[in-house]
Amino acid sequence: MELHESAEDYLETILVLFERNGQVRSIDIVNEMNFSKPSISIAMKKLRENGYIHMDVNGLITLTDEGREIATRIYSRHKLLTRVLEAIGIDAKKAEEEACKIEHDIDDETYDKIQAFYTNYTQNMQNN
Repeated sequence: MELHESAEDYLETILVLFERNGQVRSIDIVNEMNFSKPSISIAMKKLRENGYIHMDVNGLITLTDEGREIATRIYSRHKLLTRVLEAIGIDAKKAEEEACKIEHDIDDETYDKIQAFYTNYTQNMQNN
């Protein structure tokens, strides 16, 4: 199933919040993404119905295996693309914003080539 960019962003945010806080509630997502409570509620319902998240009786949100796989892939892309953009001279804030845009649209082959290039680049920098 192909996800929309917004769904990928929600899953990525859930992963980041869980890593940061050890738990995630809808209000945490509201505060992190600066979206309205109703928007987050609708999104969480769709993610739950599609099997990407679980929500327990206390409102704690966890990623399913499929949701975690997608979130991890997007977040890994985000981190690498941010580092690459910073390495070519983009300031950190702008690099973060641009990486967020690129991470959803770039295909796997292109991403793999960027990752290989950056790995070689950083190894060469360490050896010099």
